[in-house]
Amino acid sequence: MVIKSAFQVVLRALKGEKHDYTQGKISEAVILLAIPMILELGLESVFAVVDMFFVSGLGANAIATVGLTEAVVTLVYSVAMGLSIGASAIVARRTGEKNSAAVGQAAAQSILLALIASLFISGVGIVFSQDILRLMGASAEVVKDGAGFMQILLGGNLMILLLFLINGIFRGVGDATMAMRSLWLASGVNIVLCPVLIHFYGVQGAAMATVIGRGSGVIFQCYHIFGGKSSVLLRRQHFNLDLSSLRHIFTVAWPASLQFLIGSGSWILITRMVAESGGTAASAGAQIAFRIFVFFMLPAWGLSNAAATLMGQNLGAKEYDRAEESVWLTVKYTGFFMAAVMLVLLIFTGPAVRIFTQDSTVLAYAISSLRIIATGFVFFGFGMVLTQAINGAGDTKTPNRFNVVCFWCFQLPLAHILVYHTDLKAMGALIAVPIAHVLLTLISWRYFKLGRWKKIQV
Repeated sequence: MVIKSAFQVVLRALKGEKHDYTQGKISEAVILLAIPMILELGLESVFAVVDMFFVSGLGANAIATVGLTEAVVTLVYSVAMGLSIGASAIVARRTGEKNSAAVGQAAAQSILLALIASLFISGVGIVFSQDILRLMGASAEVVKDGAGFMQILLGGNLMILLLFLINGIFRGVGDATMAMRSLWLASGVNIVLCPVLIHFYGVQGAAMATVIGRGSGVIFQCYHIFGGKSSVLLRRQHFNLDLSSLRHIFTVAWPASLQFLIGSGSWILITRMVAESGGTAASAGAQIAFRIFVFFMLPAWGLSNAAATLMGQNLGAKEYDRAEESVWLTVKYTGFFMAAVMLVLLIFTGPAVRIFTQDSTVLAYAISSLRIIATGFVFFGFGMVLTQAINGAGDTKTPNRFNVVCFWCFQLPLAHILVYHTDLKAMGALIAVPIAHVLLTLISWRYFKLGRWKKIQV
């Protein structure tokens, strides 16, 4: 009976049935949200893995190009994540308050904010692509080959912003299945086009496939939100410029974007240290390890998004105890998942990285990098759920401060010492990463226990 009941909940999650997440069993609510969110973010990770898989056949320079460019594009992801978190937190609150008109208004104004941000990012990416790669420590060959790749990805950043943002809106109202389906489509198109376009256009073809794939997902989203086929329905009047609403969304979103910019900026400097101290082989090996890391971390991110939605909706309904219990239960589920992943990767490190390269030097760096990163998987998951839950409460400034302390004041100085003042060299930079996330988890855990997030007004 237990297995049958669990199977029925899984089917409901995949079908996307409407559910009031402020009532009923919390374990069921977590599963109904988490399953499509895990599948959604798991498919998001496929973008990075697919690009690396097909590009790896073009050699170490191509691998380094994709890796270094993706490190920069994480800045775009940071803006997208911030907008997504801000919109999701506000939409979840309004959903918990049963205010459907305010849901549409917040969603539309968030999309306008994304359009404004994309114009600036496109200009910078198209004009300064080569300069950005040089700042990343890329060799002359990588700069030459990678400039076009970067121009395409950054020039098409609107597709990234909208895909993340609109999925955040879907998650805020509890329609995680719709977000999942848009990623299925986007990822499927990318998988089909990537080898074809790489064959004709080289490494730039991978960027083309990514932009076209994400664009397909955005078209799917718009078809549903403008056609009355989803729980979010947008009308023309919702897009009338409302400066008050824009300011409100921006106030919640900018600290969330800064959170990811701080984390992304720290990672960019880590990758630069690896490239400087270990050369192209070390850079390529670390990027392979990072792609595998992302593949397994984004499902945990899906669980954390479930915690954020439950937090926002239950706070909107003034169900404070239910909000807190939802987060602790999600932390428990995440711990089990990440512990299992850690064991699998530590045991099968070699087979995992050999999928991407047979170069003996790159392979050695990739194996060492993945083993180092895998040791912190449980803490990566715990910290992710707790900080995202705090974001879901609308308190986006506190995790921002945590990131500054853990990544800029601790991780980067530690990495610098290990790289340039010990024999660890390139691997020293990676050792600092899991250590910093242990600190982030401990700080987030303590803050969440204090319960100050219950007083946040959104």
